[in-house]
Amino acid sequence: MMLLLQTDENATWLAPYAYTIVLLGFCFFLFRVFENWYASKYDRPFYRHYFVFRKLKPNQISVLQNEFDFYNLLSKREKRQFQHRISVFLNDKKFVGRGGLEITDRIKTLIAAVGCMLSFGRKNYDYSLINYIIVYPDEFFSKLNDSYHKGEFNPRERALVLSWKHFEEGYQISNDNLNLGIHEFMHAMQLESKNSADIDSTRFSKQFQNILQRLTEQEVKDKLDATQFFRDYAFTNQYEFMAVLAEYFFESPKDFKSHFPEIYDSTKKLLNFRFAGY
Repeated sequence: MMLLLQTDENATWLAPYAYTIVLLGFCFFLFRVFENWYASKYDRPFYRHYFVFRKLKPNQISVLQNEFDFYNLLSKREKRQFQHRISVFLNDKKFVGRGGLEITDRIKTLIAAVGCMLSFGRKNYDYSLINYIIVYPDEFFSKLNDSYHKGEFNPRERALVLSWKHFEEGYQISNDNLNLGIHEFMHAMQLESKNSADIDSTRFSKQFQNILQRLTEQEVKDKLDATQFFRDYAFTNQYEFMAVLAEYFFESPKDFKSHFPEIYDSTKKLLNFRFAGY
């Protein structure tokens, strides 16, 4: 009996720690409830960053400044966030050159920049379904359907595969609504949102359904036929439509908003895109 009493007395020092742990757990639960409520009400996450501390190398920053227009439209604070996200992306993904292509810092930085631009409004921005970025000099033969591709997202291999020639054309020609990087990264984002239940995925699914609903309205159908605004490939299926929509959103935002303001607004909310004048 004395031994049991002694054990109980010695254990009392743990009580304040136990209470603290329970209190912190309860506070975290309340915060998550609030965070979900906020995201549902305002169609955006309560916050996008925990910490911003990673920086790029001077030569990588130079690539962004000289070759990536979107970076130069950001504020100082947003540029730090963008650099941090690119650094995380480069650290997490393995780049593989095929067909004799040598992977350089420039190639890695520009590919990461396109991916991080598309996900810049998201809290979860790391493309968890992608482990490998495989880059060919030009079109490549794909075993997915035994044909030549410019790009593809292969979820089974957790790989994003790109033709560097067509990727470069995508961001260098900024007004033709053809951007291979945006297109393929959007496919990865779509699948991730379909298979996840986080705040970003919930918002993505909600706005995606809003867009699809708009496409069933006769007024929108008639306007699509009359304007021929989106290229034909957009109507292959709903996933290709969303990927093409993202290309138009980034490359022709003013025309997009002018022709289809409701669809533009849903795309903006889907991406939580409140930067660089969009």
